[in-house]
Amino acid sequence: MIQFGDTILQWDDPLVIAGLVGAAVLLLMIVLLITVVRSAGRAAQMAQPMMMQMGQLNQTVQSLGTGQAQLSGGLESLSKSQSMTIQTMEVRLAEVQQKMAERLHENAMKSARSLSDLQERMNDTLHGSSEKTTKSLTQLQERLATIDKAQTNIEKLSGDVLSLQDILSNKQTRGAFGEIQLNDIVSKALPADSYSFQCTLSNGKRADCLIKLPNPPGPIVIDAKFPLEAYEALVAAETKEQQARALTALGQAVRVHIKKISESYQIEGETADGALMFLPSEAVYAELHSRLPNIIREGFAARVWIVSPTTCMATLHTMRSILKDSRMREQTGEIRKALRQLHRDVEIIGEKAGKLETHLRQAGDDVSGVLTAATRAGKRADRLDNFDFEELVPEETNVVPLGKSPD
Repeated sequence: MIQFGDTILQWDDPLVIAGLVGAAVLLLMIVLLITVVRSAGRAAQMAQPMMMQMGQLNQTVQSLGTGQAQLSGGLESLSKSQSMTIQTMEVRLAEVQQKMAERLHENAMKSARSLSDLQERMNDTLHGSSEKTTKSLTQLQERLATIDKAQTNIEKLSGDVLSLQDILSNKQTRGAFGEIQLNDIVSKALPADSYSFQCTLSNGKRADCLIKLPNPPGPIVIDAKFPLEAYEALVAAETKEQQARALTALGQAVRVHIKKISESYQIEGETADGALMFLPSEAVYAELHSRLPNIIREGFAARVWIVSPTTCMATLHTMRSILKDSRMREQTGEIRKALRQLHRDVEIIGEKAGKLETHLRQAGDDVSGVLTAATRAGKRADRLDNFDFEELVPEETNVVPLGKSPD
């Protein structure tokens, strides 16, 4: 309830309710009025920029009118320029057509000249090709003749190979082949007085080659052997059993040669305590070292060293060094005698040089005295040439006698 002085009002009274409603309506109207006033102010503020935009739009429309007038003038200028450009293009096109016609004419002339030059070069090339073909045919004929000659040489070589096979198939000729190869190697490696071929020893055995080495080791024998049949059987073997039998046969053949050389060419007090067996085939030598090393060891035990053409040459060069050292030792006395004589000759040269130095020094003193006398004689001659009848002042004279210098 509400009390105003002595008056008390209840909330549920219709008059109170009506009064409250009226007051609320009045308050709402006041709020609406305030809102309307504010909206009017805002509308006025918003209308002012719009008026300004309308003014700017009017100015823009005027500018567009001016631009349209300028565009019309520009289009007229462009039309005139286009007309002038078209005229200029027509003139230039005419000039270009004329230049093109001239260039086409020049190109046609050049093409004609090039074609003519090409024809001339083709003719020269064909002529040169003909000459080259003729020359090639001539060279081909020469080469065919060379081939025919080579064929003849090949046929001759085939005959020589067959002859070599015939030689190697015979034991005596095969032995002579090995001896010839051994003689060639030894004669190239050693001086002529250091070896002898087919030398007979005290036991009646004849050695293929005897190298005269100094003691020790003493003269050493080189005997040529060539077990060709056993090696050919080994090469021709196809199965393992055949290879084993061929190896056994080869080893047995070499073993027989080792025993024979050891018994025949090792003589105490006459030859070295060892000998060399020369195999004229590198293939047989390589086969022994690669597949029969026990045979090589047996040769070492019997003091028989197996050599091939290559290893024989190396061994002979070693022997050459031994011979050279031996001869140097033999010549040591002669070298010492020559050195003593050389020392005496040097002493005599020193004495003669001392005497020569004394003579040269005395001759130098004589030459110095002659120069001094010549200088004084020249001064006197100058005075006589300028003689002025004045009294001459006596001058002390020192005359150097020109005599033979004492030795």
